[in-house]
Amino acid sequence: METQEKHTKERKSFLPKLLLIVALALLLGAEGYFGFRLHELSDQQERIKEDYSDINNITYGLFSVQQWKDNVSRIVHHQVRNLKMTKKQKKVLQTEVEQVLLALIDKAEGLVNKPKKTISGKIQKFAIKNFVNSDSIKAQVPAFARKIIAEVDNPKNKKQLSKMAIGEFNELADEEKFDSAFVANANAVKSMYKRYQVSSTEALNKKLTTTLVQIWSKTYAYSLGMLACVVVVLGFWWGLRKRKDLHVVLFVMSLFFAFILLAVGLTASMIEVDARIRSLDFVLLGEHVLFKDQVLFFQSKSIMDVVRVLLGQEGIDSILVGVLILAFSILFPVVKLTSTGIHLLGNKKLAENGVIKYFAFQSGKWSMADVIVIAVLMAYIGLNGLLEGQLQALNIKNDSLTILTTNNTALQPGYIIFISFVLYGLILSTILKFITPHDTH
Repeated sequence: METQEKHTKERKSFLPKLLLIVALALLLGAEGYFGFRLHELSDQQERIKEDYSDINNITYGLFSVQQWKDNVSRIVHHQVRNLKMTKKQKKVLQTEVEQVLLALIDKAEGLVNKPKKTISGKIQKFAIKNFVNSDSIKAQVPAFARKIIAEVDNPKNKKQLSKMAIGEFNELADEEKFDSAFVANANAVKSMYKRYQVSSTEALNKKLTTTLVQIWSKTYAYSLGMLACVVVVLGFWWGLRKRKDLHVVLFVMSLFFAFILLAVGLTASMIEVDARIRSLDFVLLGEHVLFKDQVLFFQSKSIMDVVRVLLGQEGIDSILVGVLILAFSILFPVVKLTSTGIHLLGNKKLAENGVIKYFAFQSGKWSMADVIVIAVLMAYIGLNGLLEGQLQALNIKNDSLTILTTNNTALQPGYIIFISFVLYGLILSTILKFITPHDTH
């Protein structure tokens, strides 16, 4: 009879645990899915923004000879082809041409009237003086001037002048085509066009911008989804605060949520630095030359990216900093979470082991996770202020030149997730002190 009652009690106590495990497992699956998608989208966003910054880099725009050649050629071609002179302008030009022609005639007369030493020279001088009437030639100068102006105003001749005017620019562009850097850049651009299935920079920018807007909305939706799952877990703790028999199960499952937060927080981008010239517009020969979205600098990094970069450096100081961040911001939190689980689930001897107790209750002061949160925030504030000040100095606005700069430096969802992990970890540490049956000192 007693055995049957004991089995009944065990069954009754096991059922709530099972239901709790199933409910939290479903919630954990949802958080895992949200975290996986957030990680994927963060990587995709970083790749797309790198492509966007490459194709719009100032090297391919404002500092590109080809871009300048295209713009200037277009303006010169348009100006020459559409050259229209008013009557007043033709009259002024006629006067100028007449003066040039008269000056040429006077110079020719001066050369003829010079004393000649040779017989052939004297014969030429005699023939010109007797057979060429300079006064009659001068009388025809206005007619010659009108003829010249008419030829200049001829559409066929305008076309020829246009070709001559842009000839030098074409030669300069042809010289650039033999440069190895130009060839490498051109191949990179073509490769990017092929990858995104577009044929121009404008089409590529439009496609990338549209994709980034979609990714941004999805990324923050998944971030909110992860935070909602954690809030629900904390709701379970509040609702079951008096059910001590469920605390161990609830705590162990809560650790899995913390591991997912940590993994996503470490691998998703935390901060993005983006400085660009949004618009540079100036007037050349009465027409506007416009360069848009000229990227000056772009970087997007997660904590793991920073660690990889530091460990890949040759300087011992960079490697040392990378090792410290790896140890105290990544490994320590993992060991701490693992130790809390072992402390709660293990037997008394294992739970009160010095190393396990140290990492479960005292290692928090050595963990740099909270320091990283503050450091990233301070770096964001400092970089944001510095870039704002530097870019503000570039802003110019007058009749002939307009420069507008943009600072798109921003914190990313990875930072939000990592902050959530730090706060969630502090809450779990506090909960552990209340629910542990073992000595915590």
